Amino acid sequence: MNVSGPNHAAISNSLQNQQEIDPALMQVARELEASFLTEMLKSAGVGETRKTFGGGAGEDQFSSFLVREYADAMVQAGGIGLAESLYRSLVQTRAVSE
Repeated sequence: MNVSGPNHAAISNSLQNQQEIDPALMQVARELEASFLTEMLKSAGVGETRKTFGGGAGEDQFSSFLVREYADAMVQAGGIGLAESLYRSLVQTRAVSE
């Protein structure tokens, strides 16, 4: 699947100009973005069994894994910018609570 978008290196560089990046917090933000994208892809019908020549019960059971991999690939390709927004919000929330 070819997904275009900004790469994480460029995004990380722009964030790093503002502050030191917490890799664990950024990973959590990317996982949240992937979860969001997974649900959006499911709503769009990605991974649904075709009416004719479908894969049967096996396809139904494992299609969610494929949709999650699509979402992960999208996030690795730059995503939709949600991870960066989440990261900034989490950093701000942590700074206020400290």
